[in-house]
Amino acid sequence: MKKYFKFLLSVLILVLLVIPVFAEEKDNLTILFTHDMHDNLESFNMMKDDKLESRGGFARLSSAIKEERDKDPDLLLVDAGDYSMGTLYQTIFETHSPTLRLMGKMGYDATTLGNHEFDFRPEGLSNSLLTAFRSGDTLPSIVATNTKFPKADLNDSLKALKNTFDEVDVKDYLVINKKGVKIGIIGLMGEEADSNAPMAEVKFTDIVEESKKFVDILKNKEKVDLIIALSHTGTDGKEGKSEDEILAKKVPEIDIIISGHSHTVLPEPIIIGNTIIASSGRYTENLGTMKIKKDKEKWILEDYNVKKIDDTYDEDKEIKNLIDEFKKDVENEYLNRFNLKYDEVVAHSTFNFTPSLKLAIKQEEEPLGFLIGDAYKHAIKEAEGADYKHIDVAVVPSGIIRDSFTKGDITVKDVFKVTSLGIGKDKLSGYPLIDVYLTGKELKTAAEVDASIQPIMSAAQLYMPGLKYSFNPNRIIFNKVTDIKIISESGKKENLDDDKLYRVVANLYSAQMLNIVGDKSFGILSIVPKDENGDPVEDFESRIIYDNGNEVKEWIALNNYLKSFPKKDGKAQIDESYSKVQGVKIVNKETSLKSRLEKPNKISTAIVIIVLAVFIGLIFLIRFFVKKYKRKNKRF
Repeated sequence: MKKYFKFLLSVLILVLLVIPVFAEEKDNLTILFTHDMHDNLESFNMMKDDKLESRGGFARLSSAIKEERDKDPDLLLVDAGDYSMGTLYQTIFETHSPTLRLMGKMGYDATTLGNHEFDFRPEGLSNSLLTAFRSGDTLPSIVATNTKFPKADLNDSLKALKNTFDEVDVKDYLVINKKGVKIGIIGLMGEEADSNAPMAEVKFTDIVEESKKFVDILKNKEKVDLIIALSHTGTDGKEGKSEDEILAKKVPEIDIIISGHSHTVLPEPIIIGNTIIASSGRYTENLGTMKIKKDKEKWILEDYNVKKIDDTYDEDKEIKNLIDEFKKDVENEYLNRFNLKYDEVVAHSTFNFTPSLKLAIKQEEEPLGFLIGDAYKHAIKEAEGADYKHIDVAVVPSGIIRDSFTKGDITVKDVFKVTSLGIGKDKLSGYPLIDVYLTGKELKTAAEVDASIQPIMSAAQLYMPGLKYSFNPNRIIFNKVTDIKIISESGKKENLDDDKLYRVVANLYSAQMLNIVGDKSFGILSIVPKDENGDPVEDFESRIIYDNGNEVKEWIALNNYLKSFPKKDGKAQIDESYSKVQGVKIVNKETSLKSRLEKPNKISTAIVIIVLAVFIGLIFLIRFFVKKYKRKNKRF
């Protein structure tokens, strides 16, 4: 009997010891996070602090995740969107959906849709989701809280996408349990990201209003313990004024915001009230980790780290083998159309170009931008042959440059990654080149966009081979350009004729975005792409350039231009002129009053008049109140 009681007592003591451990576990949670992976399934070289580093890749990322899972098997793994579009693997987005399926294999619990998931339009996204779903593979849950369909008059592509959302079970919100913690997850598309999805067709509603609505549901109906927003919105911009920081202030019930879209790396999280904002950067370069603990009614951060995914991690063999299979699909289904191989060497560079993370940070000429623009011109000249009409200007926004080149051999996969965005009318990966016509006045406006809007939106910095211009960033907004010339076919620099039509080349997306200059400049500036007759272009796809019936793809243009350079030891050598600036985009930072105000245009004149009128008005108002105050005192 005594032995029996001793046994029960031992069991009771053991239970009493274990219960606090489980209670403590319930109040602790490990969260791993990524965003903006952009189909970077393979590792790659990048310049970091003037050193060449091998970074990223899903096989290494998988090993890092497994390492964390060994420490905490019941961790949460999430992603904040733009998991696709950026490498040659995007070319099988519809037919194989490689990244989403690999995310499922690595154990992602949830992701949201970024603007680039809509690059293949509603039909393409629908096909990709169905491909992944019908593969039978385990997939992460997809949460798209503020993605809405029109209530009526859905076109065929939107009907297909809506039906796919239902079949795949894309959710308004997700409730998931980890360690006994009931977690509510929402997925958001921000306003700036929305503006970069011109072909999405769906509507993205206000993130604050939608968040308030679903936070209320999660708190009061679902009774969750923790709320996480997978926000494809970003923290890029002035401190405290980014969309995700505003979201944290206006919806304080959100405990954690995983902030994607802006490709930001936050070595330390932004804390606003009780809300933790976290970002780990792009392209699988890093894995974000955090540990949180419940303290009474709020969650506090115990540990936060942005772990570098480099060659210190072994490659997960299972993931690596799957990637190799997808690579074969890329070659068979896409590259064979162009008689190219994935790892084929295109050219050799004896120098490094500006690292992609440093592009557009400063207002300056960028050799890589001019290399791409010159490639546009070269491609159209080759395509049109004897019928070639001179291209006056190429327009390359920094936002379309997705990567850079490092010293050494440049392969087909490297070229594609630099200009990887979009699809054409042919439904194949890669934006096609199009031609439009702009007046001389509008080319001056384009230079003004570069000078004035870039500080507001870095992706709007323009590189424009064919123009030479100077601007002073210290001058009044929309009057910063002080001199501009057109470079003729013979190389002579000539004055622009305001009324003359000049032939301009850009990729399909960039040309469409020229139309939004009016919105970005508050209606003050205007650029209207035209045809050769001066009529506004309504259908940009009608301006696509073809070569033997095939669209001239932007990335193929760059690939062929690199191959056209003279060879050395059997490899085309990139011309040394691209190792430095050419002096055609000149930034003059004079601060004298004369340099700030000389050569005023109508806009700056109007601004000065308004400022002077307000100033004079204030003086009269002050004098009025001073006189009134003196009269009042005299009475007493």
